[in-house]
Amino acid sequence: MIEVAANAPTPAASGVRIEELSAAGGRKVAIATLDAPKSLNSITLSMVRALDAALIRWQDDPSIACVLLHTDLDKVFSAGGNMRAIREAALAAPGVVPNPDAVAFFGEEYRLDYRIHTYAKPIVCWGGGIVMGGGLGLMAGASHRIVTETTRIAMPEINIGLFPDVGGSWLFHRMPGRTGLFAGLTAAPLNAADALFTGLGDYALPQSDRAGLPQALAAIDWSDSDHANHVTLDRWLRARSDAAAVPLPDGEMRTHFDTIQRMTEGSDPLAIAARITGYGGESHWLQQAAKTLAKGSPVTAALVWTLWHLNRFASLADVLRTDLTVGVQCAAHHDFIEGVRAVLVDKDHTPRWQYPTLAEVPDALIEEHFVEPWKVHPLADL
Repeated sequence: MIEVAANAPTPAASGVRIEELSAAGGRKVAIATLDAPKSLNSITLSMVRALDAALIRWQDDPSIACVLLHTDLDKVFSAGGNMRAIREAALAAPGVVPNPDAVAFFGEEYRLDYRIHTYAKPIVCWGGGIVMGGGLGLMAGASHRIVTETTRIAMPEINIGLFPDVGGSWLFHRMPGRTGLFAGLTAAPLNAADALFTGLGDYALPQSDRAGLPQALAAIDWSDSDHANHVTLDRWLRARSDAAAVPLPDGEMRTHFDTIQRMTEGSDPLAIAARITGYGGESHWLQQAAKTLAKGSPVTAALVWTLWHLNRFASLADVLRTDLTVGVQCAAHHDFIEGVRAVLVDKDHTPRWQYPTLAEVPDALIEEHFVEPWKVHPLADL
């Protein structure tokens, strides 16, 4: 039976259901279910706080063997963070840097992401359907990440004048070659095969297995050792994945790897952007990537390039600290306000960027985004 934690926030208040499923031997499987279907599980501050509080509690509970992070929705895991709320906060306090609402959301979101990355107990994340932006931030750090034939991963921030945050540039450097740089510049969607190829996913299961996963996890013979449970879970999921042999669509990243390498080679961002946007081949996927970069925020493109180089050897904690600085600065700049308006508020998809082209973006403007607006960094303790 499912036992609901006594101090769990209600789904209506947090957008997350927090539950515990009894397993054999007196152990339990902890379950966090994203439950905001109207917003496609867009991540809010209340969701972040509910998840973080649950993870802290479960880490110290010896009866919890593993954590499952998922949703009841088949079409989406999470469509990203609630950027409309950040835009509204920025408009209510123009010129305020750092905006308290932006600091609270981004800061607590990144702290949660870091906790997931460094969690001692195994965390299973079901990444079926749409996994974008902040949703990828939740999934990427999980120790055991499941993708399905419906998986569609992307970091689409170039469309709204933000940047691939939640440790995006740390993730990008762990993807093969320069596929991460390409993904950040173009918001190119990745399917399940792409996720397995780039290291953003670990196992492929059919989407139809989602509903039965909690009970299946509860049937595993868990031990009292976190390390042993990691190994047990990996063997169990790998056996199920091998047995399922899910027919996945071809991976675009692997198919076009050499082309992407040629497009992104060198140290001239203008030349790289020109090669991507000038693509004249027959691949619809690459054609769409070229159009997205051409239409996207030039400031975001400059930030992606800068972060790609700045964070080449940086730790995850340092990347998240930089992301918070850049994130709160973005919230106070034109392209974020305008991009969110065009895509998420008015939905006319015709943003009027501050600078029409990447070549016109001043270096001084990009440098502004890296100025820390505090004496003590809010994530200094990571």
